Parts: sequence; C-alpha cells; structure tokens
Amino acid sequence: MQGLGKTERGEQIRDIDLTSLRSTMPASGPLQGGSPSNLNMNLYATKKSASEGMLDIALFLANITHMKTVIEQGAGYRYYVAVLVLISFSLALQIVAGVLIIIIARRDINEEANQKRLDSLNNTITIIIFLIFASNICITVFGMERTGLFARMHY
Repeated sequence: MQGLGKTERGEQIRDIDLTSLRSTMPASGPLQGGSPSNLNMNLYATKKSASEGMLDIALFLANITHMKTVIEQGAGYRYYVAVLVLISFSLALQIVAGVLIIIIARRDINEEANQKRLDSLNNTITIIIFLIFASNICITVFGMERTGLFARMHY
C-alpha cells in the first residue's frame, strides 16, 4: 500500500508497503536458498567428518577401557564372553567407520563424479554407527554389576 504523505516540513514522501518489498527481495544466505557460494559444502563435509572422527576416537577409547576392566575381572564374571564379544564387535565397527570417515573427508563433495559414491558411503557409515550404538547399549546392559545397596537385594 503505497501512498503520498507529507512530512512536518511539507515535503511529500512515499509510504512503502513492506510486505510487497519483502516478496521482491531475493532470499539470501544458505538457509534461505541463497547462492551456494555462501556455504562451502566441501568445507562443511570435511568439518563434519572430522567431528565424527573425534567422537569415534572417544568411544573407541572408552570401549578399550571397558574391555580392560572386563579382562581384569576375569572369566568368573557372569557375562565375560558376551561383553568381550560385543566390545570386540563394536571396536571392529569403529575401525571400519573411522576408515570410511577418512575416505569421505579426503574426497571433494563439489565434484559431481564423487557425489553418488560419497552419498552411499555416508549411508553406510550411518548404518555402521547405528550398529555401534546398539552394541554399546548391549555392552552397557551386560556390563552392569550389582553394587552397593542393590547388590544385597535378590531379584
């Protein structure tokens, strides 16, 4: 809605309809559909892969520590074999995921020839990470021991 109005000094000014102005303005920024030059997808993918790798290393070290604890408890531990197998499975999957993360981080996602392969590798890593997650839940469940007050209670 545009119209003419007068200021206190008598000058004519034009009222601007902000909604019509917004609809004619181009969206800017990567989240509003702006130009892809605002977001370097290769840099984003590399940073994402690096952070996934760091989390993978942290979980890897936690699993090694857990394995050491189980081995120190000895074969007399109720779920000794099950926990060792689960931890070994999780560690093996983490090594595979780490290698795949390195492969993804070294490729250029901006090249169309790489995009299909990188997408399938990313999907594979997602599945592997889900399997790591599920195995670590089982490790946690089987790795629990009754301690303190609850150890005296019999279920």
